[in-house]
Amino acid sequence: MPTKWVDWSKTVRSPGYRGAGSFATFLIIGPVCFALGILFASFPYDFPLLWTSDPIPPAFLDHLETHLRLMHQSPPLIARMLHIIVFVGFLGFFIKLFRPSEANVLFDGGSLMLYVIGAGVYLSNIVKGMRAVSHPGGLAAAVGEEGGVHSGPLTGEVVLGREDTLRVLSASHVILALVLVGVLVLQAGQWYAERKEADDYAKAEREAAEKKGAAGAGGKKKL
Repeated sequence: MPTKWVDWSKTVRSPGYRGAGSFATFLIIGPVCFALGILFASFPYDFPLLWTSDPIPPAFLDHLETHLRLMHQSPPLIARMLHIIVFVGFLGFFIKLFRPSEANVLFDGGSLMLYVIGAGVYLSNIVKGMRAVSHPGGLAAAVGEEGGVHSGPLTGEVVLGREDTLRVLSASHVILALVLVGVLVLQAGQWYAERKEADDYAKAEREAAEKKGAAGAGGKKKL
Protein backbone atom coordinates (compact mmCIF):
# COMPACT_ATOMS: atom_id res chain seq x y z
CA MET A 1 0.00 0.00 0.00
CA PRO A 2 1.58 3.33 -1.03
CA THR A 3 2.40 5.82 1.67
CA LYS A 4 0.23 8.92 1.29
CA TRP A 5 2.60 11.41 2.89
CA VAL A 6 5.40 10.52 0.45
CA ASP A 7 5.33 12.06 -3.02
CA TRP A 8 6.68 9.19 -5.09
CA SER A 9 6.51 11.23 -8.30
CA LYS A 10 9.14 13.73 -7.17
CA THR A 11 12.51 13.63 -8.88
CA VAL A 12 15.58 15.85 -8.82
CA ARG A 13 13.93 17.97 -11.53
CA SER A 14 10.64 18.46 -9.70
CA PRO A 15 9.92 22.11 -8.72
CA GLY A 16 9.20 21.31 -5.08
CA TYR A 17 12.10 18.91 -4.57
CA ARG A 18 14.30 19.81 -1.59
CA GLY A 19 17.56 17.99 -2.10
CA ALA A 20 21.18 18.30 -1.09
CA GLY A 21 21.48 21.74 -2.67
CA SER A 22 18.53 23.27 -0.82
CA PHE A 23 18.70 25.78 2.00
CA ALA A 24 17.24 23.18 4.37
CA THR A 25 20.38 21.09 3.91
CA PHE A 26 22.42 24.07 5.07
CA LEU A 27 20.21 24.25 8.17
CA ILE A 28 21.14 20.63 8.89
CA ILE A 29 24.84 20.65 8.08
CA GLY A 30 25.52 23.90 9.95
CA PRO A 31 24.43 22.70 13.41
CA VAL A 32 26.04 19.29 12.87
CA CYS A 33 29.41 20.83 12.03
CA PHE A 34 29.04 23.26 14.93
CA ALA A 35 28.49 20.37 17.35
CA LEU A 36 31.42 18.46 15.88
CA GLY A 37 33.60 21.50 16.47
CA ILE A 38 32.63 21.56 20.14
CA LEU A 39 33.36 17.85 20.45
CA PHE A 40 36.71 18.29 18.70
CA ALA A 41 37.66 20.88 21.31
CA SER A 42 37.12 18.21 23.98
CA PHE A 43 39.08 15.54 22.12
CA PRO A 44 42.46 16.35 23.76
CA TYR A 45 40.82 15.50 27.08
CA ASP A 46 38.95 12.45 25.79
CA PHE A 47 41.88 10.78 24.04
CA PRO A 48 44.02 9.97 27.12
CA LEU A 49 40.99 8.56 28.93
CA LEU A 50 39.93 6.23 26.13
CA TRP A 51 42.91 5.28 23.97
CA THR A 52 46.00 5.31 26.16
CA SER A 53 47.10 2.71 28.67
CA ASP A 54 49.26 5.12 30.66
CA PRO A 55 48.04 5.94 34.16
CA ILE A 56 46.02 9.13 34.33
CA PRO A 57 47.53 11.65 36.76
CA PRO A 58 45.11 13.33 39.16
CA ALA A 59 46.16 16.74 37.82
CA PHE A 60 44.78 15.79 34.39
CA LEU A 61 41.45 14.85 35.93
CA ASP A 62 41.41 18.16 37.76
CA HIS A 63 42.01 20.04 34.50
CA LEU A 64 39.26 18.05 32.79
CA GLU A 65 36.80 18.75 35.59
CA THR A 66 37.66 22.45 35.43
CA HIS A 67 37.06 22.44 31.67
CA LEU A 68 33.70 20.69 32.00
CA ARG A 69 32.64 22.84 34.93
CA LEU A 70 33.46 25.98 32.97
CA MET A 71 31.31 24.80 30.08
CA HIS A 72 28.39 23.76 32.26
CA GLN A 73 28.45 26.86 34.46
CA SER A 74 28.70 29.26 31.53
CA PRO A 75 26.07 32.03 31.30
CA PRO A 76 22.57 30.79 30.40
CA LEU A 77 22.71 32.68 27.11
CA ILE A 78 25.37 30.29 25.81
CA ALA A 79 23.29 27.21 26.61
CA ARG A 80 20.26 28.81 24.99
CA MET A 81 22.25 29.60 21.86
CA LEU A 82 23.40 25.97 21.72
CA HIS A 83 19.85 24.69 22.04
CA ILE A 84 18.64 27.12 19.37
CA ILE A 85 21.30 25.82 17.00
CA VAL A 86 20.19 22.25 17.74
CA PHE A 87 16.57 23.15 16.98
CA VAL A 88 17.68 24.81 13.73
CA GLY A 89 18.88 21.36 12.66
CA PHE A 90 15.47 19.89 13.48
CA LEU A 91 13.86 22.70 11.47
CA GLY A 92 15.97 21.75 8.46
CA PHE A 93 14.83 18.14 8.72
CA PHE A 94 11.17 19.14 9.04
CA ILE A 95 11.46 21.33 5.93
CA LYS A 96 13.07 18.58 3.86
CA LEU A 97 10.59 15.97 5.06
CA PHE A 98 7.49 18.03 4.24
CA ARG A 99 5.86 16.14 1.36
CA PRO A 100 9.12 14.27 0.83
CA SER A 101 10.30 12.30 -2.14
CA GLU A 102 11.65 8.78 -1.91
CA ALA A 103 15.20 10.15 -1.62
CA ASN A 104 14.15 12.44 1.22
CA VAL A 105 12.64 9.53 3.11
CA LEU A 106 15.75 7.39 2.71
CA PHE A 107 18.51 9.93 3.29
CA ASP A 108 16.85 12.66 5.35
CA GLY A 109 14.75 10.20 7.32
CA GLY A 110 17.87 8.23 8.24
CA SER A 111 19.69 11.45 9.08
CA LEU A 112 16.83 12.54 11.33
CA MET A 113 16.97 9.23 13.20
CA LEU A 114 20.70 9.69 13.82
CA TYR A 115 20.12 13.30 14.86
CA VAL A 116 17.50 12.22 17.40
CA ILE A 117 19.87 9.56 18.74
CA GLY A 118 22.55 12.22 19.11
CA ALA A 119 20.16 14.47 20.99
CA GLY A 120 19.33 11.56 23.28
CA VAL A 121 23.01 10.90 23.99
CA TYR A 122 23.50 14.58 24.75
CA LEU A 123 20.56 14.79 27.15
CA SER A 124 20.95 11.44 28.90
CA ASN A 125 24.74 11.12 29.19
CA ILE A 126 26.57 14.37 28.55
CA VAL A 127 24.27 16.77 30.39
CA LYS A 128 23.97 14.35 33.30
CA GLY A 129 27.75 13.97 33.50
CA MET A 130 28.35 17.71 33.38
CA ARG A 131 25.82 18.22 36.16
CA ALA A 132 27.75 15.73 38.28
CA VAL A 133 30.99 17.58 37.57
CA SER A 134 29.37 20.88 38.59
CA HIS A 135 28.28 19.38 41.90
CA PRO A 136 29.60 21.36 44.89
CA GLY A 137 32.97 19.87 45.73
CA GLY A 138 33.50 18.46 42.25
CA LEU A 139 32.96 15.01 40.85
CA ALA A 140 34.66 13.34 43.80
CA ALA A 141 31.98 14.73 46.11
CA ALA A 142 29.22 13.81 43.66
CA VAL A 143 30.19 10.12 43.39
CA GLY A 144 31.52 9.80 46.94
CA GLU A 145 34.68 8.18 48.10
CA GLU A 146 33.61 4.69 47.01
CA GLY A 147 32.16 5.81 43.70
CA GLY A 148 28.71 6.28 42.29
CA VAL A 149 26.29 3.36 42.31
CA HIS A 150 24.42 2.64 39.08
CA SER A 151 22.09 -0.19 38.15
CA GLY A 152 23.79 -2.97 36.21
CA PRO A 153 22.37 -5.83 34.11
CA LEU A 154 24.18 -8.67 35.92
CA THR A 155 25.06 -7.85 39.50
CA GLY A 156 22.31 -5.32 40.04
CA GLU A 157 24.67 -2.39 40.62
CA VAL A 158 27.89 -0.98 39.19
CA VAL A 159 30.21 1.28 41.16
CA LEU A 160 31.84 4.05 39.12
CA GLY A 161 34.65 6.13 40.51
CA ARG A 162 35.79 9.56 39.45
CA GLU A 163 37.95 8.38 36.57
CA ASP A 164 35.37 5.89 35.30
CA THR A 165 32.67 8.55 35.33
CA LEU A 166 34.86 10.81 33.20
CA ARG A 167 35.54 7.89 30.86
CA VAL A 168 31.81 7.40 30.38
CA LEU A 169 31.45 11.08 29.57
CA SER A 170 34.34 10.91 27.09
CA ALA A 171 32.85 7.81 25.46
CA SER A 172 29.57 9.69 25.10
CA HIS A 173 31.44 12.44 23.27
CA VAL A 174 32.87 9.90 20.83
CA ILE A 175 29.48 8.23 20.30
CA LEU A 176 27.87 11.59 19.63
CA ALA A 177 30.63 12.51 17.18
CA LEU A 178 30.19 9.25 15.26
CA VAL A 179 26.43 9.77 15.09
CA LEU A 180 26.87 13.29 13.73
CA VAL A 181 29.42 12.10 11.19
CA GLY A 182 26.79 9.58 10.09
CA VAL A 183 24.42 12.48 9.42
CA LEU A 184 27.03 14.13 7.20
CA VAL A 185 27.67 10.85 5.38
CA LEU A 186 23.97 10.43 4.60
CA GLN A 187 23.70 14.01 3.37
CA ALA A 188 26.76 13.47 1.17
CA GLY A 189 25.18 10.25 -0.09
CA GLN A 190 22.06 12.17 -1.04
CA TRP A 191 24.16 14.67 -2.99
CA TYR A 192 25.92 11.85 -4.84
CA ALA A 193 22.63 10.08 -5.62
CA GLU A 194 21.13 13.31 -6.98
CA ARG A 195 24.19 13.96 -9.12
CA LYS A 196 24.07 10.41 -10.46
CA GLU A 197 20.36 10.72 -11.24
CA ALA A 198 20.91 14.05 -13.00
CA ASP A 199 23.69 12.49 -15.09
CA ASP A 200 21.37 9.62 -16.03
CA TYR A 201 18.68 12.08 -17.11
CA ALA A 202 21.19 14.04 -19.19
CA LYS A 203 22.50 10.84 -20.79
CA ALA A 204 18.98 9.68 -21.64
CA GLU A 205 18.19 13.05 -23.22
CA ARG A 206 21.37 12.95 -25.31
CA GLU A 207 20.58 9.45 -26.53
CA ALA A 208 17.01 10.47 -27.36
CA ALA A 209 18.28 13.52 -29.27
CA GLU A 210 20.80 11.40 -31.18
CA LYS A 211 18.13 8.86 -32.12
CA LYS A 212 15.81 11.64 -33.22
CA GLY A 213 18.57 13.21 -35.29
CA ALA A 214 19.47 9.87 -36.85
CA ALA A 215 15.82 9.20 -37.69
CA GLY A 216 15.49 12.64 -39.26
CA ALA A 217 18.62 12.13 -41.33
CA GLY A 218 17.37 8.73 -42.52
CA GLY A 219 14.05 10.24 -43.60
CA LYS A 220 15.82 12.93 -45.64
CA LYS A 221 17.93 10.33 -47.45
CA LYS A 222 14.82 8.42 -48.50
CA LEU A 223 13.36 11.59 -49.97
